[in-house]
Amino acid sequence: MKVSCTALVLGFALCASPAAAQYPERAIEFVIPFDAGGSADIEGRLLAEEMSAVLGVTVAPVNRPGAGGALAYSYVNDAEPDGYTVMWTSTSILTITNLGNVPFGFDALDHIGRVEHQPLVFAVGADSPWSDIESLALECAGRDRPIQIANSGTGSTTHLGALAIMRAIGCEAVHLPIGTRRRNATVLSGEADAMVAPLTGALSLYRANRLKVLATLSAQRNAIIPDVPTALEHGFDVEFDLFRGLSVPKGTPADVRARLADAMTRAGSSEAFQRLADDLGLTVAPLTMGPFEALLQRENDRVRSIIQSDGTLTR
Repeated sequence: MKVSCTALVLGFALCASPAAAQYPERAIEFVIPFDAGGSADIEGRLLAEEMSAVLGVTVAPVNRPGAGGALAYSYVNDAEPDGYTVMWTSTSILTITNLGNVPFGFDALDHIGRVEHQPLVFAVGADSPWSDIESLALECAGRDRPIQIANSGTGSTTHLGALAIMRAIGCEAVHLPIGTRRRNATVLSGEADAMVAPLTGALSLYRANRLKVLATLSAQRNAIIPDVPTALEHGFDVEFDLFRGLSVPKGTPADVRARLADAMTRAGSSEAFQRLADDLGLTVAPLTMGPFEALLQRENDRVRSIIQSDGTLTR
């Protein structure tokens, strides 16, 4: 008896195998590598809820923060490849692997796809004398003390973004690994001169006129903050975005990955997730497995280059 396969728009072949027919039969653990309450957690929890509706089982968010994501990625890497452990992955998979915080590379996992991306932004307090990235660059050269830039932690995506923009400007800076919870507060209080953050981490304060966003590190302007130029527009050669998607342990069956990819795409396209995206400043742009793998490889090369250019991060 011949078994027919239906080619999904997601780029997988979903065959009528017993495993595909039965999966999922129980709750799926949705691993979030960051603390509860942040934008990554809020996004992940809503996506898990919407995936639950698609899959017909509970997709249960579980926070496993620590070591810039290394604890969570190690946990998923060691899990059974049966589709019941799913990772809310992000650019952090590239930072921790290139820094050597885990004994494996980004390709140690199977990657389901990307859900969204957002720019990293360079922001200062509302009362800062800098009105754009060029005025900061001009002052940096004759400044008595280095500019202090807050980030989420040493080796984090925000730290690498700050390294990249300062290298492009030719400006020496002190990088403060304050952590996500304190990063914004240090800029508002004047403890730090500036910060690099995901757009979701700065948007509410920007809208409240408590922060000025001098530039994004994206290739193009963001539709949520269309008046903010990119660093590239000012002639500074830096491009570095943050993305989030789904990954699973290596060896997860293709038909199971196809079910997850379908659920991910439908959840990300849901009305509830789209409303959250508009509120937080996300760009919902699902990528399927093949294009996502290609993106990971390109961004891995970019992350490696930034790390190698800074002697304090190399081992």
